[in-house]
Order: sequence, then structure tokens, then C-alpha cells
Amino acid sequence: MKKKLALILSALMVIGMLAGCSTPAPSSSEASESSSQASGSSAEGSTPAAQELNVGVFYYTFSDVYITSVRNNMDAKLDELGVKYTNYDGANTQPTQIDQVNTAITNGANLLIVNIVETSSPDAAQKICDAAKAADIPVIFFNREVSSDVVNSYEKCAFVGTDAAEAGHMQGQMIADYLLANYEAVDLNGDGTISYVMFKGQEGNAEAEYRTQFAVEDCDAALKEAGKPALSFYAADNASKYLVDTTGAWSAQAATDYMTTILASYSEANGNMVELVIANNDGMAEGAIAALQAAGYNVEGGEKTIPVFGVDATDSAKEKIQKGVMTGTIKQDAEGMANTIATLVANVQAGSELMANTDSFNVDSDVAKIRVPYGVYTGE
Repeated sequence: MKKKLALILSALMVIGMLAGCSTPAPSSSEASESSSQASGSSAEGSTPAAQELNVGVFYYTFSDVYITSVRNNMDAKLDELGVKYTNYDGANTQPTQIDQVNTAITNGANLLIVNIVETSSPDAAQKICDAAKAADIPVIFFNREVSSDVVNSYEKCAFVGTDAAEAGHMQGQMIADYLLANYEAVDLNGDGTISYVMFKGQEGNAEAEYRTQFAVEDCDAALKEAGKPALSFYAADNASKYLVDTTGAWSAQAATDYMTTILASYSEANGNMVELVIANNDGMAEGAIAALQAAGYNVEGGEKTIPVFGVDATDSAKEKIQKGVMTGTIKQDAEGMANTIATLVANVQAGSELMANTDSFNVDSDVAKIRVPYGVYTGE
């Protein structure tokens, strides 16, 4: 009897095991739906690691034309990586951005990508870095330079930007090349000296400082070597030799307002016309062009064009250069910057070190800072 009972129990156990093994697996469509819900993004190209990332991307302002280009490229790369992300508009206000970062961390962000608002002091960047460190999450600053001390204060911190001085040097040479090839045409009053205006952008910003300095210094050096006098700032009573956007936004409107005021007193009729416009970004260059066009200059197909140079190589600036109403710009590679940041995001996604896979990049020797190179664009 006992032997018979044992056989029955054994048979029941085998049947139970077979039943457990025959439970149907989720279909591929069900698995994809689950992946999409977990990642908060398209399931296409997602991975288990990607499902765990919740990225906060903080821009100093959405209104900056170049930053908009970076944002569009960044969105595309993050979508490609299949990560969940949220974009934040700092509206050019540092306290707003600090609040956004803290809220994002509280809401579960585990990677921060930050285009800092305030660049004249390291305090804001350090606060954000400290918040990331306290939460034990990586932070990638980009575009607007942050102190090396900030980056070195946390092993999961990096910066992706440019060599700030490089743009100034390249712009200075570009301007000199143009002037030496067209000197008499540019020298409207025939006094042998080129009168210029410089639109700086933001005080204390490394890019603005170096572009302002080297665009003029390098151009002057090339002119002197060719036997020409140095550039002359249009207003002798301006010791700074630049005009700054007081809002810190590098805005087209600021340049338009400045240029409109300038043209009311400085003109060909008065023999003191501004003969060259140097702008530290394309937005201000285009703002200056708007005022010049209102005064009859730099009109497509027109007879009189004041050379205008910018930085960024935005699509709208390149279009103006091709139409002959703007002269040249220095390309700040928005796509290259987004791709470089995406490399670091992919490292975090894979559980690797933040600065892994960066051997092919231009990395500073003493700090985790990657430099994306500039290029010259004159439409040729």
C-alpha cells in the first residue's frame, strides 16, 4: 500500500513540474511594450541598462539659437540611446536652474547634464556638483566653461566644451584675411584705418572674454605684419572697446538696439561709419545685420555691405553668408558637442567609468574636460 501511494505522489509531482514549465513566455510585442513603459521612451534600441537611466538636461536658456541647435542634436542622440530624459529651460536665471536640478534629483534623476547659467563665479556649478555628489550620480557640464576645481571635486563629474581661446584666434585670422583682401573697399572714409564695433556677449564668460581679446589682437598682429594700422574702435571714449549684452543672453535684440543707436551718429555722411562688425556669437551678428539693413546696408544683392563676423555657424547665419549679407563665422559644432556628451551618457548607461572611451577626443591632461574643435565657415 505504501509503495503504491509513493508511486502516485511521484506521478503527481512530475505532472506539476511539467505544468510549470509549460507556462507561455511573453510575446515579443508584450516585451516591447513593457520595455517602453519602463524606459519612458521609445522601445526601439532600448537596453536593460537604458531603462534605468533618468536624465535631467538643463539648458541655460531655450532662446539661444546655438543652444537650440545643441538641444535638437542632444534629443536625437538620447532618443537613439533609448534613455528617459527631461529638458529644463533655466530662462537665463541661475536660482531657477538650481531649483530645477534639486527637483530633478528628488524626482529620481540619476544623471545630470548641465549648461550652467552663471559663469562669472564657480559657486553655482559647485552647488550643482555637490548636489550630484550627495546623490551619488554623475554630472556632465557642457558648453559654458566651469572651473577645473569644480570638475576635480567629484570623480563622477566632467565637462564637454571648447577651447575658449581657439575661436578668438580663428576669428582674428579670418577677419585679417578678409580685410587684407578687401582693404580699400572696407575703408569707407579712406582714412587708412578700419573702424570696428565689438559685441561681447556676457561679462565673465570665458568664451566671451577670449573671443573679445584674440579676435582683435590676432587681427591687429596680421594687419601690422602686412604694413597696415591696427583696428580702431568706433567710439574713442569707450575704454573697454566692446559693447556687452547687459542681460548676459548674447541676444540679437541687444545688438540690434546698440547698432541702431550707433548708426544714428556714425554714418558715411559724417565720415565716421562703422566699417566692421565683430560679434561673439551669430545671434548678435544677425542682430547687427538687422539694424544695418534698416539703414540700407547688407541687403541681399545690394551695393553696400559692412563685413559682419560671428561665431557658432548656426543655420540662419550660414544662410546669410551664402546670400552675401554676412561675411563669416566660426563653427561651434553643435552636433559634435551632442555626440561627445552622448558618449559619456552611453558610458553611464553601460555601467562604465564616466570618461571611458574618450581616447579619440581632445581631453585636458589634468582634468576631465573634453574640447570639441572649432572650424571656419565663410560659405566657400
